[in-house]
Amino acid sequence: MAAKQGLPTLALRVLEEALGMGLTAARDTAEAVAAEGAYYLEQVTVTEASEDDYEYEEIPDDNFSIPEGEEDLAKAIQMVQEQATDTQILEQKTVLPSKQPVPEVIEDFLCNFLIKMGMTRTLDCFQSEWYELIQKGLTELRDLGNVPDVYTQNMLLENENKNLKKDLKHYKQAADKAREDLLKTQKERDFHRMHHKRIVQEKNKLINDLKGLKLHYASYEPTIRVLHEKHHTLLKQKMLTSLERDRAVGQISGLQATLKNMEIGHNYHASEIRVVPNREKENALEGPTQKGLREAREKNKSNTKIKDNTKDSEFPTDMQPNPNLCLYKENICPAKVDYKLNNIFRLHELPVSCIVMHPCKDILISCGEDRLWKVVGLPKGNVLLTGFGHTDWLSDCCFHPSGNKLATSSGDTTVKLWDLSKGNCILTFEGHNHAVWSCTWHSCGDFVASSSLDTTSKIWDVNSERCRCTLYGHVDSVNSIEFFPGSNTLLTGSADKTLSVWDARTGNCEQSLYGHMHSVNDATFTPRGHMIASCDACGVIKLWDFRKLLPIVSIDVGPSPGNEVNFDSSGRVLAQASGNGVIHLLDLKSGQIHKLMGHESEAHTVVFSHDGEYLFSGGSDGTVRTWS
Repeated sequence: MAAKQGLPTLALRVLEEALGMGLTAARDTAEAVAAEGAYYLEQVTVTEASEDDYEYEEIPDDNFSIPEGEEDLAKAIQMVQEQATDTQILEQKTVLPSKQPVPEVIEDFLCNFLIKMGMTRTLDCFQSEWYELIQKGLTELRDLGNVPDVYTQNMLLENENKNLKKDLKHYKQAADKAREDLLKTQKERDFHRMHHKRIVQEKNKLINDLKGLKLHYASYEPTIRVLHEKHHTLLKQKMLTSLERDRAVGQISGLQATLKNMEIGHNYHASEIRVVPNREKENALEGPTQKGLREAREKNKSNTKIKDNTKDSEFPTDMQPNPNLCLYKENICPAKVDYKLNNIFRLHELPVSCIVMHPCKDILISCGEDRLWKVVGLPKGNVLLTGFGHTDWLSDCCFHPSGNKLATSSGDTTVKLWDLSKGNCILTFEGHNHAVWSCTWHSCGDFVASSSLDTTSKIWDVNSERCRCTLYGHVDSVNSIEFFPGSNTLLTGSADKTLSVWDARTGNCEQSLYGHMHSVNDATFTPRGHMIASCDACGVIKLWDFRKLLPIVSIDVGPSPGNEVNFDSSGRVLAQASGNGVIHLLDLKSGQIHKLMGHESEAHTVVFSHDGEYLFSGGSDGTVRTWS
């Protein structure tokens, strides 16, 4: 009986030692138990098998692929590192989470083991001794450890396996989608890369073509300049030759007239016989220019009544004093630029093309495209006189130095002179082939100059009522013309981007000013006459030194075109009427630009009052606006 009671104690000792110690200690304990005669255990030697003889099967990884194309090594290394990171995450997820150890009932484990083995006598001995120890309180399970629950572990592993399979399926789908997106992105990248290369090639080709064109243009530029200079030289020579020829023809005509008077005293009949061949000889000797002048004179005689005693006016030989100099010396007050809109006069049904101030009185004249010009009293803006007679729109007007006459130019190719006391037309000049853009009076009051779309300018003699000279030289429309104050010098601005200075007595171009890149719309002198201001179709204002005929400064207030420029009486402020309806005021002393906003549409013309207190501007809406 004592042997029976000691057997469970030995089995328990074996189990405890097997759970708490290593494999070697358990084997020694089993040999000791076998020596006592309870159990016989077979000693088995466990040898570590060499892993070198085991053949491992290579499992292909379909998810790993190095992108094809011109990918660099850095991208491939980055992809391998990402897949290694995913593998580590999966390995970390397969580790069983740490759970609170649940103590297993040792006696149940041993009882189940003994029942399974059929060891009923040992089971009885174990139970009796075990419960006796429990009642005495001598059992301590702290050092025995915990017996793992294999079933629970299996369930956890199965659940974890299912979750990992779901995650693996999800990752495979994500990897497939990423692979498709990658292929699509690579195709788009290749397409855009080829498109970029093609654009770069086209760009390089255009740059090379542009460089070639610039070189080609630069090679022609000196030739064009030389040809232009030769053209001006030939024109001057042609004009001088024409004058010499006309002078020779005039001398021949004078000699023939002298011979004619000498023969009259001998015999009237004989003189008549001799005169006829002399007239034929005179007609045969006259040149083309003289012939054209004679035909024009005869045409004017047939159209208008010309007095027999009228003679050509003489140009002043000496430089006349500039009346604006005295005005400039008196006007020493600071220039005014802070104008504000004061009043609006609705004078025309169509756009206003020109506004001029009377040289002595507080009245102005406005010309419009409705074929009318109107005399307006200031400051109320009441219409004092309306003139009509042109058959097309009016482009410009200019006062006689005395202020009692007016010259107007029109799109009907004519220039008309008006008597302001009666309001009727006293003279019409015809000779231009296209619309006349501008007109101006000579300071002596005997000549009127006009510029036209037919690329020419003409000087008209008021007394002899004929064209004294035609100015050739511009190759495009001549948009503006103005006499230098108190002299015989003319200034013209043309659509060929140049300004020209002319001698009105000979019709020769003295100097051409180059610098504008677009059509010159208007040009004017300062009241003192020492400077020129011009504006072009791109809004660029240029100031020129008239004494040196060199540019001073260029100011860009575009891109809207500049339609007209005018100085105030002091010559310190320059106003420009722009195509966007803005009036730009340039303070020449400070260099600042002020803008007057008030026109609802395009501004065509601008002019200052004599004292500089008012500014008048005309627009395409048919109104004249007063600024003060």
